[in-house]
Amino acid sequence: MSLTDSVQNKQPGVITCKAAVAWGPGEPMVIEEVELSPPQPMEIRVKVVCTSLCRSDVTAWLSQAQASIYPRIFGHEASGIVESVGQGVTEFVEGDHVLTLFTGECMSCRHCTSGKSNICQVLGLERKGVMHSDQKTRFSVKGKPVYHYCAVSSFSEYTVVHSGCAVKVSPIAPLDKICLLSCGAAAGLGAAWKVANISEGSKVVIFGLGTVGLSVAQGAKMRGASQIIGVDMMQEKYEKAKAFGVTDFLNPNDTDEPIPQVIKRITDGGADYSFECIGDTGMITTALQSCCDGWGLTVTLGVPKLKPEVTAHYGLLLTGRTLTGSLFGGWKPKSEIPSLVEMYLRKEIEIDDLITHNLPFEDINTAFDLMKKGTCLRCVIHMPK
Repeated sequence: MSLTDSVQNKQPGVITCKAAVAWGPGEPMVIEEVELSPPQPMEIRVKVVCTSLCRSDVTAWLSQAQASIYPRIFGHEASGIVESVGQGVTEFVEGDHVLTLFTGECMSCRHCTSGKSNICQVLGLERKGVMHSDQKTRFSVKGKPVYHYCAVSSFSEYTVVHSGCAVKVSPIAPLDKICLLSCGAAAGLGAAWKVANISEGSKVVIFGLGTVGLSVAQGAKMRGASQIIGVDMMQEKYEKAKAFGVTDFLNPNDTDEPIPQVIKRITDGGADYSFECIGDTGMITTALQSCCDGWGLTVTLGVPKLKPEVTAHYGLLLTGRTLTGSLFGGWKPKSEIPSLVEMYLRKEIEIDDLITHNLPFEDINTAFDLMKKGTCLRCVIHMPK
C-alpha cells in the first residue's frame, strides 16, 4: 500500500492496493493494482482481513443481466479493521474490528424506525455498482472507474463502505470465522428465528443444504423442531447436514414419487415450515406444496440464477399457506448482528463447520471454481497481512 497524501496531512488520502477485478461477466478475476479514494463523509475505509465467497457473488458474476456494470470488484461477506474514517463518523475509530454489511441500517428512515422491517430506505441493497451517498465509485484502475458490488466490494485489500454498512464487533472474535455472519450464516439463522419464528415440536423441510440451508437447520434444531427434512441432490452433504440438525435426507434423484408427496407422507400432511434456499423460483411451488394446509409457511431465501418471476397455483394460498421472502434473515444489521457474534463466542451457534476451504487471496479464482462445482460450502479468502 502506498499513501499519496503528504505525511504532514493526517487526512486520509488515496491509497494503492491489490484487488480482484472482474472485467466481464463470467471472466476470471484479475489481481490488479487499484486506486482507492479516501472515505467521504459518513464513510470508513477498511483493511479487509478475511472475506468468504457467497453464492450470490457467483450468481451476479455469471449473470448477463447487468453486463454494463464492469469492471467490478465483487465480495460482500467480510471482516476487517478500520483504517480511516471520513468526516462526521463518530461510531468508528481506527483499529476497530468490523463486519461489512451488504444491506445497511440508517436508524432513522421509516423502515428502520418501524420495528417491522430491515429494508433500510437509505442504505438498502445497492444494485448499480456505486456508493449510496454520491452514486460514484471509490475504486479506479489507471483513472477508469471500477464498480462496486452491494456497496462493499471486499475482494480487495482495502475497501470503502458507508458507516451504516458496517458494524463494530468484539476484538476477540476470530475474523476468519465471523465473516460468515455478515451474510450466509446470519441469513439462515434469522430466517428460522425471526422470519418463520419456528415453534417447538414443529416439522421443517429445507430445500438446498448449502451454508444458508444448514444455518436454517441449526436454527430449527435450536428451536426444538421435531423433524427437519433436508432436500438436496448431493448425497455427500447428508453427514454434515445431520450434524446441523437434519433428521431426514431426501435426494430427488432417488425417488420416482414427487418430493411434495414424499414430504406429506412422512410428515402426516405436510411441513409446518418450508425453506427454499437454492435460488430457483421453480422450487417455490414445490416448497409451497410441501407445506401443510391451514398454516404452512414457505420462506424463500435464495437469489434466483435465471427466472426471477414466481408462479404458483392460487389454490395453494387459498387453503391457508403463506409465502414470504427473507433478506438477511430479517436481522436489523447494525442493531442485531453483534448479538450473533456474542452467541458464537459463547459457543451457542456453530459457524466453523460451515467453512470447508481456506485460500489465499491470489487463489480467488479457485474459490469461484469450487463454488460453481458445488464442492464447497464456504471458502474463506485470507487477505495478505
